[in-house]
Formats: sequence, structure tokens, C-alpha cells
Amino acid sequence: MTQHREAVAPAELVVDLDALAANIATIRARVAPAEPMLVVKDDAYAHGLVPIVTRAWREGVRWIGALDVTTGMQVREALGDEARIFAWMLAGADDIADAIAARLDCGVGSEPLLDEIAAAAGDEPVAVHLKIDTGLHRNGVRPERWQAFVAQAHEYELAGRIRVAGIWSHIAEASDDDDDVSRDVFDTAVAAARAAGLRPQKLHLAASAAAFARPEFRYDMVRIGAFAYGIRSTDGPADADLGITPIATLHAGVRHVSADAVVIDAGWNAVPSTAANQVAIQTPAGPRAVNRIGSDLIVCEPWPAVPGDRLALFGGSALESATDIAERIGTIGEEIVLRISPEIPRRYLP
Repeated sequence: MTQHREAVAPAELVVDLDALAANIATIRARVAPAEPMLVVKDDAYAHGLVPIVTRAWREGVRWIGALDVTTGMQVREALGDEARIFAWMLAGADDIADAIAARLDCGVGSEPLLDEIAAAAGDEPVAVHLKIDTGLHRNGVRPERWQAFVAQAHEYELAGRIRVAGIWSHIAEASDDDDDVSRDVFDTAVAAARAAGLRPQKLHLAASAAAFARPEFRYDMVRIGAFAYGIRSTDGPADADLGITPIATLHAGVRHVSADAVVIDAGWNAVPSTAANQVAIQTPAGPRAVNRIGSDLIVCEPWPAVPGDRLALFGGSALESATDIAERIGTIGEEIVLRISPEIPRRYLP
């Protein structure tokens, strides 16, 4: 006989802040003496911005990578005056004015943006990080224009409009050979900037994977996003090899039970529909295959469940991690986590 229960606790993402602290400690030891910048784009990779940056600050993280100005302003409100907050997606006069008012470090990857920031600067010079395009073409000044770019930056610095706090770039992380070429371009750009009279405090090129795997890419600072949240690279080293742990677990309740299936109160706002027939969940009776993912339900192979039972669907205490799922459906772990609807509550431990 089918069992029914009308009121089932909704899905929730449980975020373990002690696991975040442990990951930060691992990262700091791994990349030393470089300083880690914690990247918190997309609401801290959907984990919840304010709890994440507050705990990271307690753990000694002093640089936060916000991506956009709105996020940078939220971090400033949460952490106060001492935090260094880096935003590299600025669009238009309002963004520039807000970034200056919030005293954000601004990533600058074009000549017009440098001019606009210098023109908008007030009594204090604006901290900027100049971006060289090392081949990924994710904005950044092309090498053939770099000499003129850094010369103009030096003029603005002498005029008290800006302060060149850093030089930075992205790399593709597609192959070691490609990344070595990018690093050569970066080193040449840094040398040219110094020859033009600039004295950047921070050089940063690597994100999580390169920062862990290749010491020569660490420079003064590394931007750590996914690894801080325990999301390893697709087809990369295992969590245990990296020394990181997923900090969040997605839970949901059993909605109803029949002889043929167990229906879980979650849907494609929690787990991508393409994961059906690709993944399993751990139950008290052992792993059970996920057969269908609808808009608000997940249908699994049966076991002796009871409506209202809670299950870990993926994450730190579940059978599968976000990257485990990603590897099976041809995406990356970040995409799985970012697909979790903001309407699903977040709960924080401790």
C-alpha cells in the first residue's frame, strides 16, 4: 500500500563552516608563501555570501574576490573597513562610483576603463589591478598595447588618481604547455610594468587548480574559488589527494513510497534533470539509482522508506559529490552547485 504524507520538510543545503575552515587551512598551507584570495562570486558559489565571508575572515582570510561591484559592496558591509575586496567586472559610471565609494580594488582590463576610473577618482587614489590578456581572451589588454597601457597607468599614478596595487590575469588551465606560454606573457608584462615605473604589490595569475598543482604560478597571491568550497576539478585529483572536503550537503525528504519507487521532495531546482539514470543516492538500505528528476520530485529505486525520512542527495555527507555528478553529465562541479535554487533554504553548521 502506498504511504502518503502531505507535510514533508523541504530540501535544504546544509553548509558546514568548520569544513570551510579546514579547507582554508589546507589551502593556506599548500600555496604558502602566496596569500589566498577567497573568491565568492555567485553568492559564494551558492553557499551564502555573508556566512562564508564572515567565517573566512575569522580564519584569517584578508582578500576577497567578489567578481562584481554589488557583491563587493555586500562584502564590505559584512566585513568592515579592513578587508581587501577585489572586483573585476565593472560596467559603467555607476559601477565605478560604487566601487570607489566602497574602496574596492578594481580589476582593469581595458584602456577606456582605466581612463574612466582615473577620471572618477576623488581625494584618494583608486587601487587598481591591471590585467594582461595572456591568451584566454577573457578581457585584458593585449600584449601589443600593454606598453602604452602601463605608461598611462604610471601617469595616472603620479597624478594621484590611481594606485597600481596589482597585475593579474586568467589562464585557461587546458594544458601545461598552454599555461606555460601564458605565464611567459604574464612575466613579460610584469617586467614592462616595472620598467614603466609601477610597483605592484600583488601579482596573481592562478586559480584553484594551478595554485595547487604548479608552485611557479603562485606569485604573491592566488585566487581560490571552487577548492575552498570542496569542489574539485572535473577529471582532476580526488578530494583526498587535494586535502579538501565538500562543505555543503543537499538534503531532502521522502514524499511518498510505493512498491515500485520512492519519491523525494526535490526536483531539477536541486539536481539537474540530466543526472537521471546517471547517479545514485545513499539510503539506509544501500545505494539506490535515481530514475527520474522532475520539476519538484526525484524518483528512485524503492527501499523500505517512510515518508518524511531525510536523505543526503549530494555533497559532503552524501554518496556523490557535486563533481561526481558533473563528471557523468559532462559539466563541472560548480555548475551543479550553482543550479541549486536560491529558494532552497541554507542552514549553517556550527
